[in-house]
Amino acid sequence: MMTTADGVVGRGPAPQPGRTKAFLRLVMIEHSVFALPFAYIAALTAMYEWDQNIHWGKLLLVTVAMVGLRTFAMAANRIIDREIDARNPRTAHRELVTGAMSVRHAWTGALIALVVFLGAAALLNPLCLVLAPVAVIPMVVYPYGKRFTDFPQAILGLAQAMGPVGGWLAVTGSWSWDAVVLGLAVGIWIGGFDLIYACQDVETDREIGVKSVPARFGIPAAVWGARICHAVTTALFAWYAVLTDAGAFFWLGLLIVAGAFVYEHTIVRPTDLTRLNRAFFSVNGFIGIALFVCALLDLLVRGLTV
Repeated sequence: MMTTADGVVGRGPAPQPGRTKAFLRLVMIEHSVFALPFAYIAALTAMYEWDQNIHWGKLLLVTVAMVGLRTFAMAANRIIDREIDARNPRTAHRELVTGAMSVRHAWTGALIALVVFLGAAALLNPLCLVLAPVAVIPMVVYPYGKRFTDFPQAILGLAQAMGPVGGWLAVTGSWSWDAVVLGLAVGIWIGGFDLIYACQDVETDREIGVKSVPARFGIPAAVWGARICHAVTTALFAWYAVLTDAGAFFWLGLLIVAGAFVYEHTIVRPTDLTRLNRAFFSVNGFIGIALFVCALLDLLVRGLTV
């Protein structure tokens, strides 16, 4: 409480969140749900093919590595984009713009997350550690992409495609083209829904010079591009199912995913973006969880031992 000059008692300024809380808000830690399920699918499939046992220690390290890398990527994205965010009304509330988080503290959090990722990779196997820097590069390049290419979503897709590949490498320590197919599916999926998400910033992006498919080619082109991406994603999921001899539960999950894609593109149209956030957050979060649950059930039915 505080007393004003005219004697009126009122509330003081709202307290700022603690540094840790502000950092977790900055990196939107809850959105790990988009990437983790597919790393788990790859890791568990690799375990099934390896010895049909779940190796909980490796699964924990995969989780730590994925969350660490994603946290670093989001923090770096927010730091690099802070001036752009300040000029966009939709993003002007972000912590580095409002001052709830300083750049120094954001970099500290990002570097801690990077060390956690590298440490988890080292504990998994030598190949994971050797390839870890390769996974970091597109995470840093992506926020700069909107400054030099009209297709930054392609860089985002490449970054996200590494999750399933890393999940498989974590278990076997060897390369797998099956995991690459799953990684491509995930990367094209996420790149596709980022095309939709970017539609809400078209006017601002054009005004301040940010490059994207919607800003360059228009919203209808971006929405149709997303539809094509999600059709390709569905085909790649099916290819992965064939390559790994998936059973009925995985195919059921794929039908659910296809239905979710149809729903997503029914509620988001070039002339109606009012339900864009529902499509981006709710539907895409559901897709990852639904396919993971069905893939896990499929592996358990086929003999994966808990």
